[in-house]
Amino acid sequence: MVRLSSYAALLSGFASSMAAGIPTRRAMVVHEQRDLPAHFANSGTPSPDTPINLKIALTASDMAGLEEKFWDVSTPGNALYGQHLSFEETKVFAGPTPDTVSAVTAWLNENGINNITTTGAFDDWLAFTVPLSTANSLFDADYQTFTEVGGSTQLTRTLAYSLPADLQQHINLIHPSTDFVRKFQSPKFRASVPGSSLNNNTARALGAPTSCNSVVTPTCLQDLYGIPTTPATQTSNILGVSGFIDQWAQTADLKTFLSNLRPDIASTTTFTLQTLDGGSDPQSARDAGIEANLDIQYTVGVATKVPVTFISVGDNNADGIDGFLDIMNNINAQTAPPHVLTTSYGFDEPDLTSTMANQLCNAYMTSGTRGVSILFASGDGGVSGSQSQSCSTFIPTFPSGCPFLTSVGATQDVTETSASFSSGGFSNIFARPSYQTTPVATYLTALGSTNAGKFSTTGRAFPDVSAQGVNVEIVDGGEAGLVDGTSCASPIFASVIALINDRLVAAGKSPLGFLNPFLYANPSAFFDITTGANPGCNTNGFPARAGWDPVTGLGTPNFASLLAAAGV
Repeated sequence: MVRLSSYAALLSGFASSMAAGIPTRRAMVVHEQRDLPAHFANSGTPSPDTPINLKIALTASDMAGLEEKFWDVSTPGNALYGQHLSFEETKVFAGPTPDTVSAVTAWLNENGINNITTTGAFDDWLAFTVPLSTANSLFDADYQTFTEVGGSTQLTRTLAYSLPADLQQHINLIHPSTDFVRKFQSPKFRASVPGSSLNNNTARALGAPTSCNSVVTPTCLQDLYGIPTTPATQTSNILGVSGFIDQWAQTADLKTFLSNLRPDIASTTTFTLQTLDGGSDPQSARDAGIEANLDIQYTVGVATKVPVTFISVGDNNADGIDGFLDIMNNINAQTAPPHVLTTSYGFDEPDLTSTMANQLCNAYMTSGTRGVSILFASGDGGVSGSQSQSCSTFIPTFPSGCPFLTSVGATQDVTETSASFSSGGFSNIFARPSYQTTPVATYLTALGSTNAGKFSTTGRAFPDVSAQGVNVEIVDGGEAGLVDGTSCASPIFASVIALINDRLVAAGKSPLGFLNPFLYANPSAFFDITTGANPGCNTNGFPARAGWDPVTGLGTPNFASLLAAAGV
């Protein structure tokens, strides 16, 4: 909460400041405030001497201009489609003005803060460390310790903070401050695999062996979606995989996976490691990570010979949000960023303020301008999001609600029905983008009054697409097992896009970049999923139906049709 001072104290402080030659305190205005989320409780006031690492996000020179460029290069039929911007061209729009940098730096210096580090892809963040007492004074804040109810997450946060009125135009947000996100959860591993999934040549149902109902392998995906086994050839066409929460990808497990399920690929095929925030990738069997192994095995093992980079984000950051910010700052700073990035982690949208959600969403938009396809798993809680408490309104997930990326839901079985856990719905922060206008309006008309009042009928709808997400076989710690989740679907769909990009680059064309205008312009390039639903919040959730729906999106990929739509 915003702290108030008595009139007498204000006069006393003013007199002391004048006597010491310290500049008069600037007029402050509340910049962000929120109520305490129900899943966190105040567990006490930390020591005022406790250090806190803070970052100030500076406003961009011309974010509106960058968004205009983004739509130009991302929209089929536009004269600039595919003409992605370079780092230098992007920085002109995304970087702060010199006036912004000097104004904010001067204010920090006024308050005795001189240990400032300029960071961010475009020098658009100022980082510094101060005692909590200084942070509280600087931002009229009240940093407290908050603990997740029934969980293990503990955060130092404030429910409100203020900025000098004359600096609001220069500052987007302070982090960490008012965001309350919980620790990521990894998928569950079922150690037994029914039957043998290797070289199963049983009769096919709808293009895939019936064994794929109980065990999904790369061969199943090749049969279901027409994914080729022809090796990719373009070394510049990098597929990035995000890694968090000490989830480590094992080269030994990948070798076993390839030997068993992709014997046509050399078992020595591996991935490149990149680390951020103290990240690592230890290789002992006890370090095996289910999520990381899943993501690596279903990129290396599906996108044949596409170069894959595992980006391991460590714990040297304020929280998961900071890791999300850092990975995008890293990618946006690269001269040649990966053409595709898949991430199997996310948050509930209400855990973030709209300011932080927009900050991250604009980072994804910036990468799209550079020609990067960003894909996220939509989540595994149906319309309830990732939280387990009762809910009277549906809980959208983030980043899936951001209109500048591709959200991936999950299906199951060879006949392909929606997975009941597949999160989908409508953002309460972001408005519906134009590429969704017709298909979403059609769905809402068919839905009628079902679930009325439980979701925003004008919000950005998700997911956009889907892929298999139940009974997916991986190797973890040397043992074969099955996993479920949209975290299976995102790397699978990302692999499809990476293989299409390989053909495009080989033909001298640009990679697809931001996908959604292209995808929504070609709905016939998908296998439409018309059965299933995603229950939650004591409802049946949203039903799948013909066309786009908020369970499976446009459907699952038809590789040949998508390749033809891309013009190769």
